[in-house]
Amino acid sequence: MGFQKMIAFGPVPSRRLGSSLGINHIKPKNCTYACVYCQVGKTTFMDIERRFFYSINEVISDVETKLIECDARHTKVDYLTLVPDGEPTLDINLGKLIGELKIFHIPVAVISNSTLIDRIDVQEELLLADWVSLKIDTVDENSWKKINRPNRKLSLSDILSGIQTFRSRFTGRFVTETMLVGGLTDTPVSLEPTISFIREINPHVAYFSIPIRPPCLNWVKPPSKEFMENFLLNTIHTLPTADILFEAETGNFVSTGDLTNDILDITSVHPLREEALAGIIANAGNGWEVVDQMIKKKMIACVRYHSGNFYVRCFKKEEGKR
Repeated sequence: MGFQKMIAFGPVPSRRLGSSLGINHIKPKNCTYACVYCQVGKTTFMDIERRFFYSINEVISDVETKLIECDARHTKVDYLTLVPDGEPTLDINLGKLIGELKIFHIPVAVISNSTLIDRIDVQEELLLADWVSLKIDTVDENSWKKINRPNRKLSLSDILSGIQTFRSRFTGRFVTETMLVGGLTDTPVSLEPTISFIREINPHVAYFSIPIRPPCLNWVKPPSKEFMENFLLNTIHTLPTADILFEAETGNFVSTGDLTNDILDITSVHPLREEALAGIIANAGNGWEVVDQMIKKKMIACVRYHSGNFYVRCFKKEEGKR
């Protein structure tokens, strides 16, 4: 039996969202950015034009199936989270999808890189969500181009203006996320104005992360220990809503169906630390030979990063095509 694409995956434990049922409604590697630290690999299909990926019925049916499985296992789901391995606002059906997901009476979250937030149609659709995260790695033009490597048609000033407008309109839970990368966003020219901008828009929470999972470019590294010490002792306190995501997620990743498919679906958007993968396998009543076979078939790969083993999905080129 071959691998069947499952749009819904998890639930996965999240510091931000509790038990989050992920929804991967974008074809692999379709994004507006090619971030140097991306944990799901290099962007293969870069575009800023919104388009169709999956039918609403297909997504809703898959989510419903997962929720039935969760209910049968008495597994709680706190959020339905649109967190694909590309940019969620590229989906032309985003607004309709959020609306349809409301039938499950579970809050809907969207994790976006902010690139299309200056568009009125994107803002109107995101206003339907209960929780929205917008990426703000930097407000410095040069740093932005180096770390996010945007589509050449994008404008940072338009993105920042769009974030401000959306913040003034959105009545749900609004958070920001900033990745601190050594030599890129940990410099005064990048960090100080970024902190000021985030303070100005006043999110409910301003999350800061460092690369704790294998990045798509192996030269990417976390900031120095000296920087981190100063950041934690001084800088972060200038932003009252700041919170840090410097450690791996805690809790159990849950397998609710076919184990091989579950592992593929989760690793396509969320590289799994070896300990977490071992937990999934144990909970499903299987042995590590499942992983060995998947590696042998080149379905997943083991990557060593910062003294830990992570497992990532191996994509075939045709999987991300339109």
